[in-house]
Amino acid sequence: MALVINMPRLSDTMTEGVVAKWHANVGDTVKEGMLLAEIETDKATMDFEAFPGQEGVLLHIGIGEGQTAPVDSLLCVLGAAGEDISALLQGGAPAAPAAAPVAAPAVVPVAAPAAAPVAVPAPAAVVSAPAPAPAPVLSSGRVVASPLAKRLAEEKGIDLRAVAGSGDGGRIVKRDVDSFVPETSAAVAAPNFTGAEGYVDAPNTQMRKTIARRLSESKFTAPHFYLKVTVDMSAAMAARAQLNAVADAKVSFNDLVVKAAALSLKKHPAINSAWMGDFIRTYHHVHVGVAVAVEDGLLVPVVRHADAKSLQAIGAEVKSFAQKAKDKKLQPSDWEGNTFTISNLGMFGIDEFTAIINSPDACILAVGGIQEVPVVKDGQVVPGHTMKLTLSCDHRAVDGATGAAFLQTLKQYLEAPVTMLL
Repeated sequence: MALVINMPRLSDTMTEGVVAKWHANVGDTVKEGMLLAEIETDKATMDFEAFPGQEGVLLHIGIGEGQTAPVDSLLCVLGAAGEDISALLQGGAPAAPAAAPVAAPAVVPVAAPAAAPVAVPAPAAVVSAPAPAPAPVLSSGRVVASPLAKRLAEEKGIDLRAVAGSGDGGRIVKRDVDSFVPETSAAVAAPNFTGAEGYVDAPNTQMRKTIARRLSESKFTAPHFYLKVTVDMSAAMAARAQLNAVADAKVSFNDLVVKAAALSLKKHPAINSAWMGDFIRTYHHVHVGVAVAVEDGLLVPVVRHADAKSLQAIGAEVKSFAQKAKDKKLQPSDWEGNTFTISNLGMFGIDEFTAIINSPDACILAVGGIQEVPVVKDGQVVPGHTMKLTLSCDHRAVDGATGAAFLQTLKQYLEAPVTMLL
């Protein structure tokens, strides 16, 4: 009996996926736990294995390598060797060329759910053209390639700018890297600086599409307002230097901000809340999401129960998340469940900025860099170090006075770090 396997939903925000690589071919016998494919989601490239009960011969592949398809699209079909699945495939679109040949003349009943026929993407039209050109390069200099292709190219020491892409829009995929043979004597054409115009249209990654959708929903749905405060970081700088002189692992200013924000959220639970439409959810626990920049956008892994963790524990966790995000190895459990979010661009030389709320959180904290500026102390102008914080609030759930009280508590913790130990 044929078994339809659809494109899985591998994260809570995933609406479509890209098949980065197939690990099984039509005609292979599939068993429980066998790695079928690598699927690129909006957050990571994840292995997709056969679940219990998903066994049989791979009769049809509905989504080819490098192709994008919505969640629940027909990914592949399993069944008995030689089984006739033509009726199943004709329920959506003509069978793709990769389908196994039909052996039996009669149609075998298909054990598929009683639902509407599953649409199978039609094969792309083949147009005669010269050999593929090198993959498009964005104005930033980044070559358009799948995460798997980038990793393989790095391992093999291959410059992706010399590789021709065969994926959608000239995107480089794994097979392009595997088949690449470097030219040892190819002449390099001189750049044309005569004023010629040009541009490149690069397909959006799943991550970029999700970022665009979620932030647009937040910005255009939640009425944002912004509160700013300037923090004297002199005591925090001195405390950090003392801690790092004796600690096994270094403490960063971001670790201090995360800890101070977590403690402030316990004192101001209205900030540690979410707008849920018909009600406001106020959390008893404090799970702080920390925005991490990656090549295709940003991810927000979560430091759980941040108020109860030491500065060293927070620092180690954030560093681990940052590396996993860079390697695209974060799991859904790493980025789900935040009750508050912090975005820190201080290390990139940004003095101050406003951030878009990470819905359904009620607030997000934007952290700028520490600036050496003249300050007035005891009536005298002296050198000082300040940092600007901006709290973006959803006015449906949080009022101005509530947000201001939270920032004052946060400011007190950072200007007297020893109080975080009480």
